[in-house]
Amino acid sequence: MNPQLAIGLIGLGSLIALIAIRVPIAHSMLLVGATGFAVLSGPGILLSQLKTLVYSQFSIYDLSVLPMFVLMGNIASRSGLSRDLFRAANAWLGWMRGGVAMAAIAACAGFGAVCGSSLATASTMGQVALPELRRYRYSPELATGTLAAGGVLGILIPPSVVLVVYAIVVEASIVEMFIAAFIPGLIAVVFFLVTIAIYVRVRPNAGPPGDRVPREEFIAATIGVFMVTVIAVARRSVNLAGMKEALLDTARTAGMIYLILLGAQLLNIFMARGGVPQAAAQMMATSGLQPMTILILLLVALIVLGCLMDSLSMILLAIPFFWPVIAVLDFGMSPEDLKVWFGILALIVVELGLITPPVGMNVFVINSLARDVPMSKTFLGVMPFFVAELFRVAIIIAFPALSLWLPHLLAK
Repeated sequence: MNPQLAIGLIGLGSLIALIAIRVPIAHSMLLVGATGFAVLSGPGILLSQLKTLVYSQFSIYDLSVLPMFVLMGNIASRSGLSRDLFRAANAWLGWMRGGVAMAAIAACAGFGAVCGSSLATASTMGQVALPELRRYRYSPELATGTLAAGGVLGILIPPSVVLVVYAIVVEASIVEMFIAAFIPGLIAVVFFLVTIAIYVRVRPNAGPPGDRVPREEFIAATIGVFMVTVIAVARRSVNLAGMKEALLDTARTAGMIYLILLGAQLLNIFMARGGVPQAAAQMMATSGLQPMTILILLLVALIVLGCLMDSLSMILLAIPFFWPVIAVLDFGMSPEDLKVWFGILALIVVELGLITPPVGMNVFVINSLARDVPMSKTFLGVMPFFVAELFRVAIIIAFPALSLWLPHLLAK
């Protein structure tokens, strides 16, 4: 074996070991990347590289949108957006059997798009919607399963921080990725609503209908959700202290994201010099497996890894290894289309890991809010949504046009 490749593989094993013992992902990547770089190229070249690496990494214009998206989510969290979204969705859907759960899904989709974090969406919407689901005597499985699954919806609904990061990593167009994500994101919401409808048809007592909302309140709720930011400022629900807290949270989150990005870039340089991504791509290309089989194996690996860490870290860690493998395979489409199609699939399955038994992180978040519900019931409740997500992945694999048609249409 090539000595450089051996060092790269040792570094990869060390990285996995550090993550397994709970060393923060940014610190793990920085440590392994810097150490491996120094071993392969010498400490002097490492220090010389670090002189310009930070500036070259963070001066990318596309990265300037990340703090704005994070700030938007923090302001929305403090302005009562989650409550208003649920109230508006409940006015539309709550009167049906299973309608309060459907309203929670719709509100999760809206809030997740603004917030950009699955865990934050699950936590925030759980606090808002769980009391209502309990009040209407929804089954513990359906109530907690709905909220855990609802958290995964935001990643594909623009604007999405993870979508931006993926586009930067594979050098794809951010705008094109946003456009491509629209239809798959809409499909997810529809599938989840249908899942709830089927669930309550099979188990009618699991999701009783809610109360019909008076027409005046219905109109107010519908208009209010589109003007929530203006209303929040007018009624001072976001005061100076709240704005200061939002700015501080944004600084902390943005700092964390940028540190992960720096660690990922340093790790990628080390791995590229060690030849690990190239070796993986070569091994897959000569394995004799069909491209579609390789794609499915990589997506399964992303689901498993998505159980163990947040989606942003997972994208930064896995995509630099997985994309070179996909790029050399023939799927009958241009490299630009392949970046978009694979990106949509990768983001879906990474988020799917958050509700995958036995370690789905969203399930743990919801269970911390509903401590009287056994974890097993929450996992049982999330399984119908898990199946719906697998079906969504299958149809996007079978019909790439679902993610490519709209970008092609708007590009004309």
